[in-house]
Parts: sequence; structure tokens; C-alpha cells
Amino acid sequence: MDARLSRVCLRVRGYHLDGYGHVNNARYLEFLEEGRWGYFDDRPDLARLFTSGNPAFVAVNLNINYRLAAVAGDDLEVLTRLAELGTRSARMHQEIRRVGDGAVVADADLTFVLLDVKANRAVAIEGELHDALAPLVLAD
Repeated sequence: MDARLSRVCLRVRGYHLDGYGHVNNARYLEFLEEGRWGYFDDRPDLARLFTSGNPAFVAVNLNINYRLAAVAGDDLEVLTRLAELGTRSARMHQEIRRVGDGAVVADADLTFVLLDVKANRAVAIEGELHDALAPLVLAD
């Protein structure tokens, strides 16, 4: 697997399901967030750049496509990568796949900005942070 890609695995549990017996659409948002946390867990040096006093990673847009239903007992993997890096925002692409057959259950694109928490405004992605993110881009 490409080192620029992160993989988080999880099992669908009963509490993830809706009345129709498949994963509730809102749960996919949690699965995707788990994937993003895993992305930074795999890159502790990058995660340190987002500690107190530094800009915060803030989601500003999320587009998700629901492809197939996942059900209780399915093992899923969330694949996360940095797909695009701009000067004011960046985009992560994520896929949720069923481990058994590799079928894409959902995919999403999340746009984020860096927020200066004290000033409450977005800041440019530059310097050390840009230099750390640039080699991680795995374009579409």
C-alpha cells in the first residue's frame, strides 16, 4: 500500500444500523472521521503541527456518495489520502470499502482550511506545514 494512504479497519455493529438493517447514513460520517484521525495517528510529526498555538484543521465542506449498503458484521476499511493541496485549502479523499470483496460502500471528499484559533480566521497553508503536507499528496 502506498505510504501516502492510511487505512483504518472497523466492524459494523448493531448500533450502527437503522430501521432497515443497514448502516445509518450519519454513521458513515463517523467512520470517515475515524479514518481522518487514523491518518494523523499514522503521521505523528504532522499531527504535532496541529497542537496548541498552531492552526487548527477545520472541515469546511464534505461531499459523500453512498454506493452500497453495509450491514452488521461487515468488516470495513476506511482509506484516507490527501488528494489536493492549495494555498488556502486542501482536500482529502476517502473511501469506505468492504474488506471481504473490496466493494466501495461510500466515498467522500472533505475540504479543509487551517484556522488561526485566536483570530478566528483561515490562514494560508505555507511554510513548515505546506512542506510537510506537499509530499503526502496522492492525486486522483
